[in-house]
Formats: sequence, C-alpha cells, structure tokens
Amino acid sequence: MSARLTETVALLERLISHPTVSSDSNLAMIAELAQRLEEAGARVDLFADHSGHKANLFATLGPEGPGGIVLSGHTDVVPVEDQDWSSDPFALREEDGLLYGRGSCDMKGFIAAATVMAGDYAQADLRRPVHFAFTYDEEVGCLGARALVPELEKRGLRPAMAVIGEPTSMRVIEGHKGCCEYTVRFAGLEGHGSSPERGVNAAEYAARYVTRLMELRQALMLRAPGDGRFDPPWTTLNVGRISGGVAHNVIAGKAEVEWEMRPVQDGDVDFVKEAVAAYVDHELLPAMRAVCDEAWIETEVIGEVAGLLPMEENAARDLVARLVGANGAHVVPFGTEAGLFQKLGTSVVVCGPGSIDQAHKPDEFVSLDQMRACLEMLEKLGRSAVLVGE
Repeated sequence: MSARLTETVALLERLISHPTVSSDSNLAMIAELAQRLEEAGARVDLFADHSGHKANLFATLGPEGPGGIVLSGHTDVVPVEDQDWSSDPFALREEDGLLYGRGSCDMKGFIAAATVMAGDYAQADLRRPVHFAFTYDEEVGCLGARALVPELEKRGLRPAMAVIGEPTSMRVIEGHKGCCEYTVRFAGLEGHGSSPERGVNAAEYAARYVTRLMELRQALMLRAPGDGRFDPPWTTLNVGRISGGVAHNVIAGKAEVEWEMRPVQDGDVDFVKEAVAAYVDHELLPAMRAVCDEAWIETEVIGEVAGLLPMEENAARDLVARLVGANGAHVVPFGTEAGLFQKLGTSVVVCGPGSIDQAHKPDEFVSLDQMRACLEMLEKLGRSAVLVGE
C-alpha cells in the first residue's frame, strides 16, 4: 500500500473504534478529528447539540470567504445489536483486501480519507477554501446537518460546491429522494374486551390510519413525474412499526405507528400531509371523542430531509465526474445530507468509497481498492483549478 493509503487505513481503524451509534455520543471521535485537522493547520469550529453529548465539526483550510468546496460526512453509525458479526464490529479487521467494521463504508472511510488529505491541501497554494463538515445523527433524521447548515448561512459561509462522501462505489450521484419520518401516537380509552363499544380502541384507530396511508401510497404512484429517473419513479410510503395494547382481552388504550415517505417532488409531501390531517381531523378524532372527550392523536416529526434535485447545471457533479473519469451521473433511492447543502445554494454531488449494499449490515466493509480510488479523487481535487487556479 502507498504511505497515504496506509495512513488512511490506520485512521479508519481509530474512527471505527469509536462506537458512534446515533443513540450515543460522538464527542470522542469529533475531538480526534479536530486535533488532526488543527495539526494540519485548519481552523476548526465545533457546534454542540442541546444535550452537549453530540457535536458537528466544521473546519477550513485556505483563505477566508465564500466559495471553495466542502467535503462532508456523518460520524454516526447504525446499531449492531441482533446482527451476526464475524468479529468485533468496532475493531477494524482486514481480510482479502476488505476492511470490516461498523461504519467502514457508511461513512468513516470517506471521513478518514478526507482528513488524511488535509495535510496535502495545507501544503498547496490554495486560492479557495477547502472545508470539512463532519456531522452527528444523520442516521436518525440528518439532525446534525439540519443544525449546521443554518449556522453556516448565519456566518455567511456558502461553499460553491460540496462533495457528500456516502458510499456510492465512487459513482457520481446527482440526485436522490427526500426522506420524511413520522411517529403517530393514539390515546383512547381502555376497558374490558367484552364491551368494545364502551372504550376507544387506540389500536383499531391506528389500523384505520394505516389503511389511509396505504390508500395514499396507491395515489402517489399516479402522481409520478413522467420523466422520473428514480426506481421506483414515484414517492414511496412505508409503515415501519405498529404497536399498541397490553393483552388480547383489554381494549387498547395506547397505540403507535411509525412511518416514512421518500418524496421525488416537494408537492407530494404536502399532498400526503394534508390528506392525513384531514382524515384525522374530520373522521378519526370525531369518532374517538364521541366516546371519550380526552382521546387524542399526536404526530411527531422525526425528520423531514429534502432530496437532492438533479440540476441541469451542477459544477460539483461536473468536477467530480472529471476527477473520477465518469461519463455521466446517476440518481439513487437512498437519502443523504446533500439536499440540505443544496438548499444553501451550493452545487452538490454524492460520491464516496464503498457500496450502499454493505451499509447497515453485519460484516460491513469497504475495500482497499475503493479507498485507493477515493484518495486518488481527493488528490486530484487538491490540484484542480477549482482550488489552486486563478
């Protein structure tokens, strides 16, 4: 391996050793990245969340001011419980050219590569800034990026381009669907199962709510754009979890539904939300409160993350395509933080090492070949006219 690849694998090993599951703190990993970037000469800012247990990192090399490029990745990983791993998921294992560990491809491999390359960028005659944005809680609603982007806007920091290093097998991705996640809670009136008419069965109303969602799922298929490039080309809707009740002979007093939609167009979000709200207000709640005035339905928005809209003009896409030798760009169904940076007015592309097919699974891995390709792309970026040209 080259010296740079060896250094990157060593850093990846350190990053994987930090068990940054979304439910836990990422501060130790952020502190290590901050130290390495400061040693490279970067100006580093940390932005803690309200709990003080999570933080975003934003660092800059080169001149102050607008423009330049941001290399972005999320520090959190998904849980490993109930997964059958062949080895410790938080200890990097190298075998047959593959680097195993939780977060290896999603997406600590990219973070390690970008951080190692900071040393090279610091030695270059940068005419425009190189930024590093490492966030928390992407896996549970892009919470970190949703907090970071407004902070950048407030400070007048608007990079011209952004590369989101999610695992794409180094393919150039110019678009993806959004992701909206909700938890809906139902409170009814418990009672004996022998007299269901005397209670308000929260589980039954949750079932009716889900039935309405399934009707809307069919309607969304008919709203698919005629020129859609996504697979499937329509906004999808999925019910992930239903829970409620305590026993088969008790009227369920509480129930809960977790669901999501992945919109291909902004209008679909309003279409679904307005239809659901009307159904709750005009049908479900009146029926529940006819028996119990204190019955209620509450919706918690877990996250509403914008998709990445394919744009006819996209400087970030065109740049990365040249760097990796790609002839075109693709769209994907999974979500990233890219749409949030696009809302900032930045041109955005998604491109990083590893396959999304490995993400979230036991024995997650990224290959050495993919890491080498990522480093080559980042090395070429450091020599590009975008950063060092007039």
